[in-house]
Amino acid sequence: MIEPDLRDRILAEPEVILEDRDLMRALIAANERAMGSNIVDLRGIAMERLENRLDRLEDTHRTVIAAAYENLAGTNQVHRAILQMLDPLSFEEFLKSLAGDVAQTLRVDCIRLVLESVQEADDPALRRLGEVLFVAEPGFIAEYLSAGRNVSLRPVTLRQTVPTSDLIYGDRAGWIRSEALMRLDFGKGRLPGLLVMGSEDPHHFKPIHGTDLLAFFAGVFERTMRRWLS
Repeated sequence: MIEPDLRDRILAEPEVILEDRDLMRALIAANERAMGSNIVDLRGIAMERLENRLDRLEDTHRTVIAAAYENLAGTNQVHRAILQMLDPLSFEEFLKSLAGDVAQTLRVDCIRLVLESVQEADDPALRRLGEVLFVAEPGFIAEYLSAGRNVSLRPVTLRQTVPTSDLIYGDRAGWIRSEALMRLDFGKGRLPGLLVMGSEDPHHFKPIHGTDLLAFFAGVFERTMRRWLS
C-alpha cells in the first residue's frame, strides 16, 4: 500500500506527476504489464509519438532562438562598424580605421580596398595611404571575382581564397583562408571598386552564409567613398 503521506501529497498536487515525463512513462509501462501481453494500449503508443514530436519541436525552437540571437549579434556588429567608419574626417584616417577598429569590430583579420585606376600604384600619394589600399589596373576586379571562369558576378561573394589572392593580401596571404568580396559602384564615369574582408578561418566566409548584412555594410561604404572621391 502507498504511504498515506505520499498519497495525500499526490492527491493535493497531481499535476506534479503529469509534468514528470519519466514518472508518466513508468506508470504507463506498469499499466501495460498489468494488462498482459495480449492487449496493446494505444494510449501508450500515442504518448510516445507525442513525446517524439515534442522533442523535435523543442530542438527546432532552440535552433530558431540561437539563429535569432546570432543574427542580432551580427547586426549589432555591423552597426558599430559603420559608426566607426563614419567617424574619420580625412580619407587617410578613413582607410586606417578600416584596418584597425572596423576590422576588430567585424572580427575579421584583414580588410583591403581595391580600386581600379590608370594611375601607377607606386605613386607617393597612394603609398602614403597604407597597405589597406590596393590599386589595380582596369578589369582586375571582374577577373578576381570570377577566378577566370565565365560566371555572373554577384554583389557579395563568399569563398575560400584563390591563388591570385597573394596580390591583394601581400605578406598576409599565407594565413588568409577565406574572404568576403563586395563589389562597389562609385557612380557614372568612375571605375569600380572592391571591398575585401579576409579571415584566417577557412570556414568564416562560406557560400552558404547569408550576405544581407555585408551587402548593407557595402552599401554604406560605397556611399561614403563617393563623397571622398568627389
